[in-house]
Amino acid sequence: MAEPAVDYAAVFQALPGAVALVTPQLIFADANAEFLRLRGLPREQLVGRFLPEDRPDKDPAEPLLLRVLASLRRAAATGERSIVALQRYDSEDPDQPGVWHERYFNMTNIPVFGADGRVTMLLHRVEDVTELIRAREVALTLQEAMLPAPRPVGRHPAAVRYRPAAEALNVAGDWYDLVDLPGDRIAVAVGDVVGHGLYAAGVMGQLRSALTAASLVPEGPARALEVLGLYARTVDGAENTTVATAFIDWENHTITYSSAGHPPPALLHGDGNVEFLDQATDPPLAARPQHGPRIQAVAAFREGAVLVLYTDGLIERRGEDIDMGLARLADSLGRHQADDPETLADAVLTDLTPPGDATDDTALVIVRL
Repeated sequence: MAEPAVDYAAVFQALPGAVALVTPQLIFADANAEFLRLRGLPREQLVGRFLPEDRPDKDPAEPLLLRVLASLRRAAATGERSIVALQRYDSEDPDQPGVWHERYFNMTNIPVFGADGRVTMLLHRVEDVTELIRAREVALTLQEAMLPAPRPVGRHPAAVRYRPAAEALNVAGDWYDLVDLPGDRIAVAVGDVVGHGLYAAGVMGQLRSALTAASLVPEGPARALEVLGLYARTVDGAENTTVATAFIDWENHTITYSSAGHPPPALLHGDGNVEFLDQATDPPLAARPQHGPRIQAVAAFREGAVLVLYTDGLIERRGEDIDMGLARLADSLGRHQADDPETLADAVLTDLTPPGDATDDTALVIVRL
């Protein structure tokens, strides 16, 4: 049976994404219907045009054009695909002159090789991700609304941070909380729901509120996580959530803590040494076949020490042992020991999750003891 003939020109035109063919000399050779629609040009006004002349002088998009040109030239020279990720390019409303709309695009330039192995054409793909960015902004606003606003807790200085992943277009289920307790005590917690998106953020909101209420019972953090674990078994998507919580008592200078499968809190002592509180770790919430009691441990501190709780986005890297991330955290805390909590929080995030490099969401709480 003969293979059916494929009309590749028709396939090219029918592609749902915006695609153009550009020569290594940066001349438009062809463009599909979606690319022409996106550009608002008929084919005859685009094909044959030199790409650097594709914008009028003093166009506000000139920096973007320079990045696109550099990417195309790089793909032509190296024979490897080149990506221009998440670029903003506002467009004027065709029905309302003078009204501009915020737009975001990803661009990929892919070399096409001839029979002699040389690059003969560049496939220039433009992906409009404006709606994804808007959805993410809405999701981030929702998540931030479910996290407690920074506020004084007791009489002790504290700082909180939430940083979304650089490469994700969805929010995650990371959270933090600080709760006033009777006496000179507070409860501090961080948690991480499995998954991303609005659903995970919704589960996060339920668990955070439940843990806040459970922390007010007098038995301590292990009992609070036990109650939270029972509740997690009734919430779809809450299984395997990790949580660490610590009750700080300034009268006795003690930290009573418990962890449900979460990275250990860090206690920065006055001499610069960092102690990871890892003596009370149980499985994540609802991970056991049967519900059971949880354990807790106690650590002593002196005035001036610093307690740090965080989610795994701060320390974990793909293909790397977690101990390396913990070592980076200990080093950063030691170098910035004298900083106030707000300054220290910014320094730790800068050291461990440089802007644009974070691969997972991160929640962080720092309390000066």
